[in-house]
Amino acid sequence: MTVRYVRPISHSAYAARRIALAALLLFVLATLGHRFGPLRTPDFLALLLVSAAIAAAAVPLSLLGLMRLWQKGAEGGLASAKALIYAAIPIAVVAAGAVPYLTRPALHEVTTDTEDPPLFLTEPDYDQEWLRGRTAPTLADRRAQIGAYPGLTGRRYEGALDRVLEGVEAAALSSRITLQTRDEEDPDASQEPGDAPADEGVAFPLPQSVPVPLPRPGPRPTLEELPAANELLPTRGELLLQGEARTFFLGLPFDVVIRLREDEETTSVDVRIASRYGAHDLGLSAEIAEDFLDRLDAELLGIAGG
Repeated sequence: MTVRYVRPISHSAYAARRIALAALLLFVLATLGHRFGPLRTPDFLALLLVSAAIAAAAVPLSLLGLMRLWQKGAEGGLASAKALIYAAIPIAVVAAGAVPYLTRPALHEVTTDTEDPPLFLTEPDYDQEWLRGRTAPTLADRRAQIGAYPGLTGRRYEGALDRVLEGVEAAALSSRITLQTRDEEDPDASQEPGDAPADEGVAFPLPQSVPVPLPRPGPRPTLEELPAANELLPTRGELLLQGEARTFFLGLPFDVVIRLREDEETTSVDVRIASRYGAHDLGLSAEIAEDFLDRLDAELLGIAGG
């Protein structure tokens, strides 16, 4: 009589594969819906956490299937291996976000000018839904930023504003920052129609009012009594550019404002980047700012000032 060996089947291994595959499909659909579709960030984050939880439930089942394969030679070893691969993707993404959440300061925005940050042309205001509410940055937040990102500082270039603006636009394009609105402070905007244009050799427009001589002779004014030079000169040129940036993989949105200030023969550039949702940006705001500034340095190589 021939003895026929019947190989046992590990049902936990096949169940783990189905559960892990469902978690992976949920993660992929949520990512595509958020990156290219209408899915909002709070909803995407909720689905991401759910997919990671489902994937985590498949891990012990897959390990049980591998253990039965080792002990009894049960079928399901390949299914357990596939389950671990499927589950690893959403779990790894959540773990990659958990590490900076625990190790980096709880900031939702950063700026290169902590004393006088650039102002948003349109103040970001989005429904946070289930995410923790956030408040305006405090002095403690700015100090935490300086301690965490000491190299995040503004730039100053020896060049006119329009020349630096070309570099800013090129750097924004290469760093995937979409500039949408701008606001320019024009010193000539206050000049009324019909006013005679200033001389070509004059660097700034002439003052609109000129002191009228007294009708009777008197002592000449001293140097201290004369108006200061900066009272006769127009306000220095300033340009604000606002837009948005998205991370490459998950498409997390960030609001960006770039400020250009022209001062005599130099132009300074400062940026301010804020996450659109949540009270913690996971350090991504600083990464976006540093990437933009590095690209700007490369665009304006040779005219950077001290």
